[in-house]
Amino acid sequence: MLFINDGSTDNTQTVLETIKKDNPHVRILNLSRNFGKEAAMTAGLDHARGEVIIPIDADLQDPPELIHDFLLEWKNGFDVVVARRKDRSSDSWAKKITASLFYKFHNQIAQVEIPDNVGDFRLMTRKVVTAIQLLPENQRFMKGIFSWVGFNTKVVDYTRAARVAGETSFNGWRLWNFALDGITSFSTAPLRVWLYLGIFISSISFVYGSIIILKTIFMGHDVPGYPSLLTVVLFLGGIQLIGLGVMGEYIGRLYIESKRRPVYIIEKDTSDE
Repeated sequence: MLFINDGSTDNTQTVLETIKKDNPHVRILNLSRNFGKEAAMTAGLDHARGEVIIPIDADLQDPPELIHDFLLEWKNGFDVVVARRKDRSSDSWAKKITASLFYKFHNQIAQVEIPDNVGDFRLMTRKVVTAIQLLPENQRFMKGIFSWVGFNTKVVDYTRAARVAGETSFNGWRLWNFALDGITSFSTAPLRVWLYLGIFISSISFVYGSIIILKTIFMGHDVPGYPSLLTVVLFLGGIQLIGLGVMGEYIGRLYIESKRRPVYIIEKDTSDE
């Protein structure tokens, strides 16, 4: 059993060391700081041993007893067994709505489809993990990566219990950034949208400009309407800024990837002791 301590600032390390004293088979991997969930997941997959690997959150909202069902399906020949929530009754209404919108939008535009209500809790065989390790990107969206590598997959439905202690660190802003990572990691559609939008606006402008020219030539009408002109200029300026923002998101990802920094840094691995 491998625990990933992702730069915790509470007494997590002390608790883990106590568990290890009573269970020699337990290993602890301490990261040098908090690198985030995706990096911690990557560290776990990189250092896990055995023929099957099952990541699970330490809060145990995902029931460990489901591992028995995972193993049964693995013995039936599946390389990946994923846990899918039957519903999101333990979530707030806002999270239910935003999660549903994200899955629908992502699956419409992305190159890979992410199953609804499926998280990181799953079984993977060694060859699946080996395939994941071939992907070199620094900005990692693990749900998308899990789907991208494919393999023979079985879905197991379950009911997720409500959190009994603590609070999730994923607030609205972090969830928004998480969604952006997911979309920009597996789709160029946001960039393509601005191409189509530019063609559409240019076409409208050409038609409108032609009408104005013809009216001026044949009917002698001048072109009043300074307020409308200002509105159009501001509208187009806003559109351009949004487009630049989308381009900046992709360019920023390229910049980060070009540095080739490690996804995580290990402070201590108890398996070395």
